[in-house]
Amino acid sequence: MNITGWQIAIIALLIILLFGAPKLPKLAKSLGQSMRIFRSEVRTMSEESRKNSDDSTGSTGSSAEDSTQDRAPVEGRVLNPNDPTAEQNRSGEREPRGDHR
Repeated sequence: MNITGWQIAIIALLIILLFGAPKLPKLAKSLGQSMRIFRSEVRTMSEESRKNSDDSTGSTGSSAEDSTQDRAPVEGRVLNPNDPTAEQNRSGEREPRGDHR
């Protein structure tokens, strides 16, 4: 007996329906949510790129302050690269605290 691709697909579908029936609604719901999130992200990216292209062609006198207005605030502390103790502080944060023998 020779089994073709369509027969394998039908058998696989039957197995999924029999053993995975309780999980199918959850799977469909998560797939729908994922598609919704993906579409909103794509839409947001296209709007941002359109806005950026409009900003770059539309206004030639924009300052650096205008471009930083749309950015979210960043948490952390600012280190002075010219400060010799800044490098020591950075390397000290990476090492675990405690007695090193």
